[in-house]
Amino acid sequence: MSPANLDFQEIDMTTNNNSSAAQSEAILVDVAPRETGEQDSVSKRVDPNDKHLNTDHLLGDLKGRTISGGFITIAAQAIKFLLNLAFIMALARLLTPKDFGLYAMVTTMMGFLWIFQDIGLSTATVQRQEISHAQVSNLFWVNVGVGGVVTLVVAASAPAIAWFYREPRLVGITLALSITFLLTTSAVQHIALLNRQMRFGAIATIEVSCVLGGYLTGIGMALSGYGYWALVGANLMQVVIRLVLSWLISGWQPRLFSRNAQTRHLLSFGANITIGNLINTLARGLDNVLIGRFFGPVAVGLYSRASILLMRPLEQFTMPINAVLIPALSRVQTEPERYRRTFLRVYEAMALVTFLFTGLLLALARPLTLVVLGPKWEQAIPIFAGFTIAAIWVPLTGASTWLFQTQGRGKDWLFASLLCSSITIASFIVGLPFGPVGLAISFSTAGLLFGTPAVYYFAGRNGPVTTADLWSGIFRYLPLWIVVCSVTWLVRLPLVNSHPLVQLVVSAPIGLFAGAILIFVVPAMRRVAFSLIEILLEMKSRISFFNAK
Repeated sequence: MSPANLDFQEIDMTTNNNSSAAQSEAILVDVAPRETGEQDSVSKRVDPNDKHLNTDHLLGDLKGRTISGGFITIAAQAIKFLLNLAFIMALARLLTPKDFGLYAMVTTMMGFLWIFQDIGLSTATVQRQEISHAQVSNLFWVNVGVGGVVTLVVAASAPAIAWFYREPRLVGITLALSITFLLTTSAVQHIALLNRQMRFGAIATIEVSCVLGGYLTGIGMALSGYGYWALVGANLMQVVIRLVLSWLISGWQPRLFSRNAQTRHLLSFGANITIGNLINTLARGLDNVLIGRFFGPVAVGLYSRASILLMRPLEQFTMPINAVLIPALSRVQTEPERYRRTFLRVYEAMALVTFLFTGLLLALARPLTLVVLGPKWEQAIPIFAGFTIAAIWVPLTGASTWLFQTQGRGKDWLFASLLCSSITIASFIVGLPFGPVGLAISFSTAGLLFGTPAVYYFAGRNGPVTTADLWSGIFRYLPLWIVVCSVTWLVRLPLVNSHPLVQLVVSAPIGLFAGAILIFVVPAMRRVAFSLIEILLEMKSRISFFNAK
């Protein structure tokens, strides 16, 4: 995925847990010998924290919870997407590219450290078959401690960031945003426990509320003339709302740090995930640093908006699936055939939807950019067009990383990250002489030709899902992308002088219709499409928004 993450950091089948550490910790046995010589009486009381850790109750209807959770999460992501689209459209008209560029300069630098908000410990909490209250509490304090240290580091680096970019206004922005690390890490384990319990309705409530509150704050500040501070205010408000709601809704309370909780293996797994993610983050954020250094804030603003215009919808598409599938796959990791079947069913559905809709992007790059961002962002059009190639591989390579997370393969993820980050950095070096457009094209092309094969090799070399299984998602559905893109392009040609909105309204439906015909004609695509329809019908019959636990 591209450095689109520089905007707002958002906060992505049955197996028996016959013996769980959560249960063993939760049952406290109190033996009281009687003077009459009768057998000891045993009284058991249940630790209230057990409900946050035990997953046995999920196994009775795991499929139903997964489907209903998927519906809830997709609905929440759709709401967030619409809110984000409205926010982008509003601020693109209220602020200038330079405002966005100043904000992007700081968030790019912060992005190199943002990975430490989690350090892989939320994944450890969700993925582990057995975990205790003491272990989760220790992970909480580690998260908070790391967040506090990073907050201090970022605050102390504010003058250096301003010096690097030769822009003194960055000092205030950096100091204000530094506190987000401590606030975010204080909610990591609460969100992870909600995810472990598959309480997707609660998570959706938190996410939608914080996004809405943050965006309203940002728009209000922009209307009041605060300029780039509107972006800062929106970010801060999101983080504060997420922290408050996650504590209130979760109800989990950490205990003091314990030396005997046996968390070393959890920290080791988290460390591998974190190092791999940090390497990726450093590589992915380098393009914004290079553009800011050599081309200035206006170029960064154009580049970042074009990147987010493409990558944010892709994130909104993959995040709900990621949120639901990681807990579900973690519960069936001891059943290889069921694991493989579940993963491939979702993976092929993602491939079908991805290639159907992203086929529109290259052909409609100009009208889409003008409609969403407005006419003053015309220079972002070729940058957005360059990024559209990345839409082919970003969702599917992202899905392949589920295999690392749900199988506890932290070292494989680390090796894959090292190789892919090297490819990303090399692509930026190659594209830099050609400006922001060259970087976008070079990144997208290198990811498809070199990055994707690397990820697929490491993801498929162990476990029930093979590298060949992963490649099938590319080759089987690539013709769909070609058909949709070609038809949309041909339909738009006679309309090039029409209003951008007219070009979108006319060309997009015809391109999608051509793709639908191909899906109906090709048996493999038709099978996946009917499977998706069945899932949607089952969602409709099962779900109430707040009913999933």
